[in-house]
Amino acid sequence: MNQGKLEVVKQEMARVNVDILGISELKWTGMGEFNSYDHYIYHCGQESLRRNGVAIIVNKRVQNAVLGCNLKNDSMISVRFQGKPFNITGIQVYAPTSNAEEAEAEWFYEDLQDLLELTPKKDVLFIIGDWNAKVGSQETPGVTGKFGLGIQNEAGQRLIEFCQENTLVITNTSSKTQEKTLYMDITRWSTRNQIDYILCSQRWRSSIQSAKTRPGADCGSDHELLIAKFRLKLKKVGKTTRPFRYDLNQTPYDYTVEVRNRFKGLDLIDRVPDELWTEVHDIVQETGIKTIPIEKKCNKAKWLSGEALQIAVNRRVAKSKGEKERYKHLNAEFQRIARKPLSAINAKK
Repeated sequence: MNQGKLEVVKQEMARVNVDILGISELKWTGMGEFNSYDHYIYHCGQESLRRNGVAIIVNKRVQNAVLGCNLKNDSMISVRFQGKPFNITGIQVYAPTSNAEEAEAEWFYEDLQDLLELTPKKDVLFIIGDWNAKVGSQETPGVTGKFGLGIQNEAGQRLIEFCQENTLVITNTSSKTQEKTLYMDITRWSTRNQIDYILCSQRWRSSIQSAKTRPGADCGSDHELLIAKFRLKLKKVGKTTRPFRYDLNQTPYDYTVEVRNRFKGLDLIDRVPDELWTEVHDIVQETGIKTIPIEKKCNKAKWLSGEALQIAVNRRVAKSKGEKERYKHLNAEFQRIARKPLSAINAKK
């Protein structure tokens, strides 16, 4: 997913009122976390290959309740939130495909089990993602309802066994809904599968208000957006004051003179190192506050042009109407424009 596509994802999150979004098969390299305007992204991928990868994106309001994250590997990541009365842990996964070796699937579930063992037992637990599995429409008491889609396969049976071992329920098979809101994978338009699931602890299944796809949402993916609404509260956390930054490009001569003079007056004989360090720190900080100007805030550059954003809107409309040829054309056009630097687009105009 490139930066342009990320902007569309954040735009869709705001439009359909999603606070926490998990992404599978991200195909970013490396791992880490970063702020992107009014959203915060936690991601984990392979070191050099653009393969697999997962991420969790939260909006600004939810970010204030984040307690920490665990960047496990390119197949799973967890973020913990401060909740009321219990904390909440969300895990995003991308399971091996049906073409993967059996050993790869075993490693995946072993790693996921290790991640669960690190999760506090009292936490409200959700595991979301692309499981590349079909659990089918046959009910498994305590795990799946009778409103799934298709016929269960081997990967689906493995997922059900994992849920039974960990007292988990697959939420988006438990309530009757329109068939079109069950579809997840629409890669070939004519073939539709249900392979994305949201799991939660059986203890908290009553907190789930709904779990279904939102076909109207679009960011150029071959999967539909799967949304769960639940009755849980995040604890209100006071806003932290953002630290200011000094404009080091305009360090005045007065700063250099004062720091030099105060350093000359330091007593260096028979001093405790920690006390001396504290005094040096205070000299630098106090002089900086008094003499160095604060860096002015700059307007952040936009990653997408207005033209690209409008194409994304038109693409979403084409998808909702089932106009597959127009959708493919608009998707190709969006990818072409999104890859261009915004400066190049503006220069052309």
